[in-house]
Amino acid sequence: MKSNRKHNIILIGYMGCGKSIVGELLSQRLSYQFRDTDRMIEQTARDTINHIFAIRGEEYFRNLETELLKDLLPEINQVVLSTGGGLPLREQNSKLLKEMGYVVYLKASKETTLRRLAGDNTRPLLQGEDVEKKIESMLSYRIPFYEKAAHKYVVTDDKSPEEIATLIMEAYMKWIY
Repeated sequence: MKSNRKHNIILIGYMGCGKSIVGELLSQRLSYQFRDTDRMIEQTARDTINHIFAIRGEEYFRNLETELLKDLLPEINQVVLSTGGGLPLREQNSKLLKEMGYVVYLKASKETTLRRLAGDNTRPLLQGEDVEKKIESMLSYRIPFYEKAAHKYVVTDDKSPEEIATLIMEAYMKWIY
C-alpha cells in the first residue's frame, strides 16, 4: 500500500455528469462515507446554492468552496467526495483535491449533459435563455481544468452508473496499492 496516499475518491466534472449517483454507489461498495461539497456548503451557510449565487455572487461562493476544502483536508478519510462543477477551476482547489485523494473527472458530452439536465431549474449558472450555448461555452472553458485536476477521467456517455463505479474502483485500487 502506498502509505502517503489518502484513502478518498474525489469526483469532479460538469453538472449532470453523474458525480452524485456514482459517488453514492462507490461509497456503498467501499464502505466509505459519501459527502457532497455543495450540500456541505448549504448546511454550513444555512442557505441554498441558488440563493448564495443570487445574493452574494459566484466569487463569494467559490471562496466558500476553497475554505471548505482547507477545512476538510486534514480530516477527510475513507470518503467519496462529490464536488461542485466549478470547484476545480481554481488552481488552489485543484491542488487541494489531489492532496485529498484520488481525483476522477467524470466526462460527459454536451449532448448527454443537455439530456440529463433537461427541465432542471436548480442550476444557477444555467438560468435564462439558450442553455445549450451556455453548456457548450462552459464545457469548452472547464474541460482543461478538469483534465489537469484529475488523476483519471472516465467518459460517462452511454455507461450506467454501475459501470462507471466499477471503472473507478479498478483504477483506484491500482492507485492505492
